[in-house]
Amino acid sequence: MEEANQNPFLNVGEAGDFLRLKKRTLDNMRWMGTGPSFRKHGGRIFYHIDELKEWSLATRAKSTSQF
Repeated sequence: MEEANQNPFLNVGEAGDFLRLKKRTLDNMRWMGTGPSFRKHGGRIFYHIDELKEWSLATRAKSTSQF
């Protein structure tokens, strides 16, 4: 994501790029309720960049055995 873009709301593709996840993975996580918080603006899905960062921090682990 470019620094020149000051909009904190990312569409699904941009959010996937930010988290290095495929759009389809975010779609599935949203459907299952396991992904980051999202909002609907005019019927479109958006993620706030701060909430993506919070979600990422909340999912960190020290070992693969934690999963």
